Amino acid sequence: MSKTLISKIEKVYPSLSKGHKLIANFIMEHYDKAAFMTAAKIGEKVGISESTVVRFATEIGYAGYPELQKNLQELIKSRLTSVQRMEVANVNVTEGNLLDKALSADIEMIRATLEQTSREAFASSVAVINHARRIYILGVRSSASLASFMAFYFNLFCDNVVLVDSASASEMFEQMYRITNEDVCIAISFPRYSKQTVNALRFVRDRGATFVSITDSNSSPIAHIATHLLIARSNMVSFVDSLVAPLSLINALIAATARSRSEEVYNNLHALETIWGEYQVYETQQDDGEESPDE
Repeated sequence: MSKTLISKIEKVYPSLSKGHKLIANFIMEHYDKAAFMTAAKIGEKVGISESTVVRFATEIGYAGYPELQKNLQELIKSRLTSVQRMEVANVNVTEGNLLDKALSADIEMIRATLEQTSREAFASSVAVINHARRIYILGVRSSASLASFMAFYFNLFCDNVVLVDSASASEMFEQMYRITNEDVCIAISFPRYSKQTVNALRFVRDRGATFVSITDSNSSPIAHIATHLLIARSNMVSFVDSLVAPLSLINALIAATARSRSEEVYNNLHALETIWGEYQVYETQQDDGEESPDE
């Protein structure tokens, strides 16, 4: 749990009222559940009013309960085991409202990403990608799907893309050992953060390469060592990581990179469309009344 939060509670604990001490004890003992509970639910758990929980947050130095909760969520979500995630979800989400809860959370995550993403960091990331000799793309575990998606589209208009296979920790270094200060590594990592990614980026940094980190917060282990940092908000639904907002950010990064080299992209796609048509890569919609080859 956050040392800052602990220190705030410990500093004022002797002077707290009886009700506030109940809240402090509950947060310290059940931080994994408290981080995702409303002020009303915490009050119900410890037998006090919702307003008392709100006053507790301001008493220990936060602007209000939402700020305390947000701070706690950011700092503990990477530490929750899959079992703890299921327990939290079962407390906060009922079966009937799961669909609404999941989709509403994704909408909010995209909105927060739009508001908080640095336009300067985004533009500089596009620039370094376009000027790199080679583009290494790295994502481990659930982030591997995002890395694969990005590499698929970059490969349509770039001939210098290396999708790092993260199946083996040792082989990751073998795939990246040629990386130099002329290259860029795009690293994607979201809770629960993978040590493989952190170790790989230390290697990249030591080799002098530029790297773009796509992660969920400034407290992420790949944030403080990033050359360029792109923040995309994420949340969890049960034990599942929601990566909708990161995917939207990656879509924008692909589109912006392609736009800056539009003539090259056009020529590549034109050639690919010819190949796809010749080898019937995609299903084609037939005119009404036309018989299919199988009929």
